Amino acid sequence: MNHQGTGAAVERRRIVVVGASVRAMAQSAAATGWEVHAADFFGDLDLRATARDVMRLGPEHAYPHALVALAAEWPAAPWCYTGALENHPDIIDAIAAVRRLAGNGGSAVRAVRDPLRLAEAVRSAGLLFPETFRSPDGLPCDGSFIVKPLASASGRGIRAWRPDAASLAASAATHIWQHRVVGEPHAAAFIVAPGGATLLGLTRQLIGEPWCHAGPFSYCGSVTVPASALPRSLAAQLDRLGGVLADEFRLVGAVGVDLMIDTDGRIWVVEINPRFTASMELHERRCGGSVAAAHLHACGVSGVSGMSSDWRAVADDALPAMAWAKAVLHAPHAIDVTTGLVAEWQAMAAAWSADDGGPAALADIPAPGQTIPARAPLLTIFARGAAPDAALAGVTRRTADVVASCPPAFSRPFAAAPSPPPPGTHTA
Repeated sequence: MNHQGTGAAVERRRIVVVGASVRAMAQSAAATGWEVHAADFFGDLDLRATARDVMRLGPEHAYPHALVALAAEWPAAPWCYTGALENHPDIIDAIAAVRRLAGNGGSAVRAVRDPLRLAEAVRSAGLLFPETFRSPDGLPCDGSFIVKPLASASGRGIRAWRPDAASLAASAATHIWQHRVVGEPHAAAFIVAPGGATLLGLTRQLIGEPWCHAGPFSYCGSVTVPASALPRSLAAQLDRLGGVLADEFRLVGAVGVDLMIDTDGRIWVVEINPRFTASMELHERRCGGSVAAAHLHACGVSGVSGMSSDWRAVADDALPAMAWAKAVLHAPHAIDVTTGLVAEWQAMAAAWSADDGGPAALADIPAPGQTIPARAPLLTIFARGAAPDAALAGVTRRTADVVASCPPAFSRPFAAAPSPPPPGTHTA
């Protein structure tokens, strides 16, 4: 970042955004006139084109603990976070002690990220939560349970519970064991304010898709679900879920909920992410508006107008029928990012963006001169369609075209092994 001391006067329209990946929230805020100052792991080209300045958090910054010291150098402005800083509520509190937080503080994060407390609140609201245990003692090892890190993000570290060395190394202090719900993975996006919660929309999640070269439980994209397609019973369950967020946990701002929908149309809440999430930019593409502005307004930041009182009505009544899909392509092998490769991607993006009516068809484009390790996030790809299946088919084809553009894998017999990918994705 081009650092400016905190002694300067606070500007009404300036915001600091911090997290593993902040591009989507930065673009959302900048679209409504906010001057964005950003810090994340990637520092991708489109983030640099959006933000006033960007700090790329490297190994030397000892993320996340160094953020407390770095916060003193950020411009004088409110700050907010994206994934997966919710795994570090003490860091959130330490920074919030010296500058205004536009988001959920450490106490709210600890409460909503406690799976046993969450289970109790969800079940009290008449919703479902998978059986969850702090210990694997007595649990079957037939794949019907999964083991999850308590500090998780984008599905990293989740695996089927089996009696192998990797699973047995899981610690009861850092993991939970959860029954595997049979159903379709979805994410619900809300804006929560003291008056209640507003549903922005529902997306179907893409998890572990081979064509995205993602790991078995890794998040690798989303597809919008039209509000008009929600059965009344499902909409009622989502309303109750919003009540849990607002009344039980008193969250504020943008909140995402990972959930499963079973064959009977019942919601199983899996996890709550108390911040701007990866799927939210798809709701902006479908409905217009700015989720970041709605988040800041709900958090009481001055100089921000509110959003529509009925986002769902705007989505279905004022806009033509359409659906959006996004895919997070993980590198199929180590890829050297060259100027020529970036130019090829940008040419693809220009053509596809025109087909979609203007919004960028590629995002999180890495800067030339770096090597993206195998299985690390490479690019985010978008497509629009007349219906969800058409949008998904379009983003699948585009992803295949991007994969075909990548240089083939080659042997590096004398090169050091690539560093592991940072603990985040290009989408949060």
